Amino acid sequence: MNSKFSKTLYFNLDISHEEILCYYKGIVNQVIVTAADNTKIQFPVQFIKKYVEHNGVHGRFKIVYDENNKLVSLDKLTG
Repeated sequence: MNSKFSKTLYFNLDISHEEILCYYKGIVNQVIVTAADNTKIQFPVQFIKKYVEHNGVHGRFKIVYDENNKLVSLDKLTG
């Protein structure tokens, strides 16, 4: 879904196993990252849980927001 009202941003994540444990313990519940175009992005950690591996979360991602800045999708591209 990429309508004329949506916004697509690309970013890299490099979250270690130790850092990801803070999310699971409830210490941190938001991911904050800078996109390739220098836009600051903040989204709930539950959107990356399916990408967690034994060494954390690593790779390039694409995030899509709708016209109300609601997160529509988050996909892992590489990593």
